[in-house]
Amino acid sequence: MTTVVNNPAPEKESSGSGFFAGVVLIIIFLGVVLYFAIPAIRNMQNQPIQVNVPAPQINVETPEVVVPDTQPAPVSQ
Repeated sequence: MTTVVNNPAPEKESSGSGFFAGVVLIIIFLGVVLYFAIPAIRNMQNQPIQVNVPAPQINVETPEVVVPDTQPAPVSQ
């Protein structure tokens, strides 16, 4: 014969303080983001962004090519 043991599900007694702390942290995070983002967005609208990138200095020695001054002889076909 088989014995069946029915264990009740564990009861979790939570007062909800974790949820409250999460909501408070999200509100603080959004406040900090808005505190820094709003002035940054205003400054971006007033002035265009200027990026100064220096041109690369490429020092490659080029071979000297000698071009003859005379015309080549005509080739008959």
